[in-house]
Amino acid sequence: MAIDPAVVIPVPEILPPGANWQPAVGEEARDLVARKLAHESQETRDALLESAASILSKSVGPQANDGRETGLVVGYVQSGKTLSFSTVMALARDNGFQLVIVVAGISKPLLNQSTQRLRRDLRIDDVDGPLRWKLYTNPTDNENNRRHIQQTLQDWRDPDVAPSERATVLVTVMKQYRHLRALVTLLQHLDLVGVPTLIVDDEADQASLNTLVARGRQSTTYRRLLEMRDAIPNHTYLQYTATPQAPLLINIIDALSPGFVEVLEPGADYTGGRMFFDGDNRLIEVIDPQDISTDANPLTDPPEPLLAALRIFLLGVAAGQAEGRSARNPNRSMLVHPSQRTNSHAEYRQWIGDVFDEWQRILGLPDGDADRNDLVEDFQSAYDSLAGTVENLPPFAELSRRLPRAFRDTKIEEVNARGRQTPIIDWSQSYGWILVGGQAMDRGFTVEGLTVTYMPRGPGVGNADTVQQRGRFFGYKRRYLGFCRVYLELDALTAFQEYVEHEEFMRRQLQEIQRSGRPLRDWKRAFVLSPDLQPCRRNVLQHEYARGDYARRWFYPGVALAPTEVIDANRNAVQAFLATIPLAAEPDAEDRELAQRHLTCRGLSLAQVIADLIVPFRVTGANDTRELIGVMLQLSEALRTNDAEGCSVYHMSPDYPRQRATDENGRINELFQGPTRIAAGGYSYPGDSAFHDEDVVTVQIHSLNLRQEGLVVAERVPVIAIWLPAHFAIDWIAQHQPT
Repeated sequence: MAIDPAVVIPVPEILPPGANWQPAVGEEARDLVARKLAHESQETRDALLESAASILSKSVGPQANDGRETGLVVGYVQSGKTLSFSTVMALARDNGFQLVIVVAGISKPLLNQSTQRLRRDLRIDDVDGPLRWKLYTNPTDNENNRRHIQQTLQDWRDPDVAPSERATVLVTVMKQYRHLRALVTLLQHLDLVGVPTLIVDDEADQASLNTLVARGRQSTTYRRLLEMRDAIPNHTYLQYTATPQAPLLINIIDALSPGFVEVLEPGADYTGGRMFFDGDNRLIEVIDPQDISTDANPLTDPPEPLLAALRIFLLGVAAGQAEGRSARNPNRSMLVHPSQRTNSHAEYRQWIGDVFDEWQRILGLPDGDADRNDLVEDFQSAYDSLAGTVENLPPFAELSRRLPRAFRDTKIEEVNARGRQTPIIDWSQSYGWILVGGQAMDRGFTVEGLTVTYMPRGPGVGNADTVQQRGRFFGYKRRYLGFCRVYLELDALTAFQEYVEHEEFMRRQLQEIQRSGRPLRDWKRAFVLSPDLQPCRRNVLQHEYARGDYARRWFYPGVALAPTEVIDANRNAVQAFLATIPLAAEPDAEDRELAQRHLTCRGLSLAQVIADLIVPFRVTGANDTRELIGVMLQLSEALRTNDAEGCSVYHMSPDYPRQRATDENGRINELFQGPTRIAAGGYSYPGDSAFHDEDVVTVQIHSLNLRQEGLVVAERVPVIAIWLPAHFAIDWIAQHQPT
């Protein structure tokens, strides 16, 4: 099929927010989307093309001789990220990109999986007409590769070569330092000046980042990726992931820190965390600790939850066979995902094999046999469970007759590197599959037609991104969702449930950045995250993060003595704000000492107080900044759910500046004045911390004279304190990166 000439639409006077140029949607991209989404609506196809164009528009334009951009593309687990970047690649070809590199997977099976998908999606093996793509997988630096790639690139500069006859060089390379080193050496021997290039890093939060940053060194894979980028004068580096915590929290001056973000929306048939874990769901089963084989609790026989999961799965295989194997129903699979220990995998593999043999033997016994009746009764119970979630389930009598064939047409495979190489699954060889494995199936590994997941393992060290990547059971399975079951240990279930809130909050934040077109470096690094989870592994982070929840607590900056320009700016901001609100004396203020008389104003708009006072107010301490970012996250989330939230403001002792001592870092020990006792008992003054309203945010404005070694070093220094009511409670993490 001939393709349209690579055309770049002239840059319009007004580009969408964040765009550098406007890509043209040509035949390569349109054809890919039409084939891949043949059964979807035109609206769905257009949405995919629009998303790809939005991503590519933020790249370095194809007419530039040099430049680099780094972008982050965030999807859900198993939501179609590969289709997104293959569409972006096709669109890049439509617009004259001559070189595309896909860094795909840390293992040969994952690299092979990605390469084969790209072969199909881009029709690389279609020889009807001129070659549109020339594919190199893990290329080495040799004379043949140099010559052939350079000649392919030269066609783009030859005016006598028709655009339809110019091929784009496509490289797929394993994310492993030896293969990357070979690619870097090859690239360094090519003339790539003026060659627009797209680099796609699939699962970009895995293995790519610098794991030695805390030691002031560079890990090997990270260094090779930087060398690859240095070898290409004009390129855009796209980081694709479902778990972007680590790329978002690395140093913003890091070469792999993304400058822009695109959040992918899944199709209507996608089922993810909200479907499985947001509320009561009949698709989830809890595995009791006594049914999990550990060193402290060794099991000699397969536990009952595993047997129940196998019965559910086999009935699903029988129902799928009754429907008939087709492009819409190619496989039914079960994933058994115990710990990383390969001896555990072997144990479960042996159990399942033995159970299959025993069940097939029992089903071959005569009708009326007691053992056969008991097994059929167990399958009947599993059928009753499926009937509660599957519409139009075939009668049990029909499915039970099909069970012998379901056994015969199900293959059991152990997926790990026990034999030095992780096996590659040929899905065409069997309709039913039971895969037993650990880390090899954590990330990027697609299990075709997955219905039953059995995961007798906890959340491990509790890294949120690792927990979520184990969700291989997410995906486009609404058509057969009723057959799905997920068996989880309780702590793992809790971790998945808590991740759902974290993920949705993070996506909303990133979508706001995307819509505004602002660079990611301007985004305040803050997430909602359960205290039981860490956002990611710490060895890739240079800057610490804080965690907290200020509900029913006061926040105020500990560092009060700041540079003169900061104090002046804060003083002007406070004065400007106070001039706009009607302050009044507290009812019993006249009975107190001058330092204990305050003015107040209630019924203010919280949104307005944030905009006019809290946002302009600057803090300088690194820890104070992290904590304030967390407070702001709690405030913004409350306003998202109720934009009418109110606020009370206290101007503390406006006629009597208080004095506070500071240490050499400008830190004060305590902002609040304490309570004053009276001889008869009780208090004449309850203390500053008592001045807040129970159900609304309260802001106190203080004015301090600061001393060091007995001398006043700064006068009338404003400090604000913020109190949050109970309904503002959320757990957060926040990171501040000094610029």
